Amino acid sequence: MDYKKLVEVYENISKTSKRLSKTYYVSELLKKTKDDEIEKVLLLLNGRIHPAWDKSDMGVAAKLVIKALALASGLSSDKVEKEWKKTGDLGIVAYNLMQNKKQATLFSEKLSVEKVFADLRKLSKISGHGAVDTKTKIISGLLSSASNVEAQYIVRTVLEDMRVGIGDGTVRDSIVWSSVEGLKINYDGDGNKFDYELSDDLLQLVPEDSKNKYANIVEIIQDAYNITNEFAEVVQILRKDGVNGLLKVDVSVGKPIKVMLYPKAKDMEDAFRIVGKPAAFEYKYDGFRIQAHKKNGKVMLFTRRLENVTNQFPDIVKAISENVKGDDFILDSEAVGFDKNGKYLPFQSISQRIKRKYDIERVAKEYPVELNVFDILAKEGKNLLKMGFLKRRKLIECMIKEEDKKIILARQLITDDIEKALDFYQEALKAGEEGVMGKNLEGIYKPGARVGYGVKLKPTMENLDLVIVGAEWGKGKRSGWLSSFHIACRDDDGNLLDIGKVGTGIKELVQEVIEDSSDAEGVPNKDSDESKVEDSSEEKVEVAKEDNNRVTFTQLTELLKPLVIEEDNNGVKVKPEIVIEISYEEIQKSSKYSSGYALRFPRVLRIREDRAVIDISTIDFIEDLYFEQK
Repeated sequence: MDYKKLVEVYENISKTSKRLSKTYYVSELLKKTKDDEIEKVLLLLNGRIHPAWDKSDMGVAAKLVIKALALASGLSSDKVEKEWKKTGDLGIVAYNLMQNKKQATLFSEKLSVEKVFADLRKLSKISGHGAVDTKTKIISGLLSSASNVEAQYIVRTVLEDMRVGIGDGTVRDSIVWSSVEGLKINYDGDGNKFDYELSDDLLQLVPEDSKNKYANIVEIIQDAYNITNEFAEVVQILRKDGVNGLLKVDVSVGKPIKVMLYPKAKDMEDAFRIVGKPAAFEYKYDGFRIQAHKKNGKVMLFTRRLENVTNQFPDIVKAISENVKGDDFILDSEAVGFDKNGKYLPFQSISQRIKRKYDIERVAKEYPVELNVFDILAKEGKNLLKMGFLKRRKLIECMIKEEDKKIILARQLITDDIEKALDFYQEALKAGEEGVMGKNLEGIYKPGARVGYGVKLKPTMENLDLVIVGAEWGKGKRSGWLSSFHIACRDDDGNLLDIGKVGTGIKELVQEVIEDSSDAEGVPNKDSDESKVEDSSEEKVEVAKEDNNRVTFTQLTELLKPLVIEEDNNGVKVKPEIVIEISYEEIQKSSKYSSGYALRFPRVLRIREDRAVIDISTIDFIEDLYFEQK
């Protein structure tokens, strides 16, 4: 397939905000996509070259792209950077420069999707001495062969900043429209409505009393994706075996699946209302999700964002190998840190272990974890997702030999008595946990979904997981640091929506803690009581020592610098990759931000290394919280 056909879809989608129009454009492209091209096209549509579970990175920053643009255009790097400062978008710079490039490659070739995809994948495999020059030449070669609009999207793909608004929901619906045999879509073309017709064969696959049979078909596609984590695989199955083939998609030990998520209950009475009586209640641990696989004697560990962290946690691998019976299984669990006295620690105290590549054994001893197992998804070749929760719990009780501070079963109470449940809840809080999880005893395991089979109950306002999309350079004592961080939530299409700025909850040095002020709506300014800083340096030192796990400005600055995609004198725009957990006093309506909301007194709690952008809080979730607080 010519790359320009994909670029035409990018262009069409970038010009509309209507979900149905986007679905139509992508579905028409997929209809023309051959089987051997489907993986490449689907990944590139989302600005990726690897599946979500593969964390390989192209390792390309804005500075490297500037060098490649200079080489391809015949201009100096300074000239390219000057153009970048004007537009704030290297994609637009590529469009302009390639339109008027001074030197043309004599042997330039017509770009295909396969060529672009193959060259971009090379970038993630290049490292070591000479890597920068090699990557520069590869990107420059693509740009030299590209039209100006093709160059724009090549640069945006390299920087992982597509700006076209294609989310997983749009891709999924496009697959439904293009690849489900027996489904006829009648689309009016104006982006406002469509209707559908189902064949008799498809009608047999959905409940007779269903009011929205189309939604049932969409759910089948979504369920298959939540298990495979690859849209290309879903399309290939649909083309070969139809929807019936997707109904047979099974979990595969060694390949992570999306974890089940839990909505928040308002109170204990609400928890029982959602999950039924009796219900199982378990401690809600302040750790990070670990999906543990064992196959042919080999243990593999994956985070909630599907990242393989087996090498980073040899202690967990050992605990599973020695304490869990079975040769083939998938466990769902939470890894929780603890101190030398055995007291559980907050997530931030052990989060650095997720990214650790060196001195792993030393760090494992310095920051030990306990694995709290609470579910099982597969055992000895049998898929357990449809088995009731209580039966799944009994299975892991038979499999696990508990060893304190190594591997244990999640603390549990089964009851229909609200007073006993509340006592258990208070017990969890006294133990330093976040709260409790309430679970339906007959509930199935639904990957990737927040359904009525389980809830979480916490005493505080629900914190938000938001992604940093920009920052401003600090002044005075904060000169050289990024200090006021622009944060965003997302919509169902994956579009990022601003919800304000945050600068509090971040420390400078162990010797000096100064809370930042921010211009986000509802945040105190330098003259307000909430933003005053005590003059006592001794008090600052004590605060810092007691809260040594807080995020620092230095830490955030170093994490964000390689992700810069736009820059001016005041600040930067960054690739949306760093997810932070935010607490706040209140959610307010706001016309200042694209989300329509702002956070009053937002505060950084921690960096969520276990969260990807797809995991951040959605605008629908924030709207629900807004109305709940009223």
